[in-house]
Parts: sequence; structure tokens; C-alpha cells
Amino acid sequence: MSSTIPQTNLYLVGFMGTGKTTIGRAIAYRLKHQLLDSDHEIEQIEDRTVSDIFAKEGEPYFRELERKFVETGHPNYKCVVACGGGLVVQPGMLAKLQKKGVVVCLHASLETILERTSVNRNRPLLHVDDPMERLQELYAEREPIYRRAGAVILTDHRPTSDIISHVMRVYRREAAEFTHV
Repeated sequence: MSSTIPQTNLYLVGFMGTGKTTIGRAIAYRLKHQLLDSDHEIEQIEDRTVSDIFAKEGEPYFRELERKFVETGHPNYKCVVACGGGLVVQPGMLAKLQKKGVVVCLHASLETILERTSVNRNRPLLHVDDPMERLQELYAEREPIYRRAGAVILTDHRPTSDIISHVMRVYRREAAEFTHV
């Protein structure tokens, strides 16, 4: 295996609270790539929070902002992109990501996700009376797409260093075979 660092983008997808930004930050540092969090990038462009966008413009508007980010809002090389949980679920978005780089899905149990997200009020889709019921509904809708995204790496009850090593192995293997379209 070559010791050179791949230039191909890495897209971390998966449900909210699975560790995409945390793991992405560590991977970007190791690869000397730029870390981009799609939600954060959209907040910067819009000069407001995701929650505010959802409240004032609605989810369809936010999903269109995600589409624009994927299509033209980031460099084509040397980026680790932590994608918002719903980004890859939109029709055609998974295929777009797979053409732009390596896609890895991070996964955790719904109990772990609820525990991780309950401390963060910036989750507009969970501003409901029963967050676990909402998680179950969303996950049932999204799981088939997440499973098609590529390698699925579990993040429950594992040391962060193990998750990072696993993502790095998958990324290096798939980046070596990746050809830009």
C-alpha cells in the first residue's frame, strides 16, 4: 500500500449523533485535509442556525441548501465532509456523493443517538414531545439509504481511536480505487 495521502474527498454520512463531525475532525487532521460540516457551512452562508432555517423557511428549503452545498459549495479534493443526517436521504444525493468521493456511513443505536443528541438543542427534527418516537420514525425512513451508502461503521461503545482507525482503513482502500468522473 502506498504511503501517500489520498486526495479524494471523504463523505461521512449517517444519522444525527453518530459521530460524523467528531470522527471527521480527527480524520481530517490525520489526512491534512479540510474538515467541512455541511450544516455549519450552510449556517455560515445563511448567517443563521439550522433551527432558524427550519423554523422560518421549512425543511424543503434547507434540503435545497444541502443540495447546492454538495453540487458547488466545497472543493473537489482534500476535504472530509461531515454530512447532515438527512442530506444523503434526498433523491439522487447519495449518487452525487459517490461520484465526488468515498462515502462512509457511521451508525449507532437509537438509544446512543438519543443520549448524544439530548444535550444539543440544535436538532430541529427532535423538537417534539417524544424524541425517541421521532428518532424511530426518521431512522425507519432513512436506514435503507444509509445501508446503501457504502461501508457502515458502528460507533456505539467503541473507543474513538478504533472508529478512526476503521474509517481510515476503509478510506485508504476505497480512495485507492476511486476514479473521479
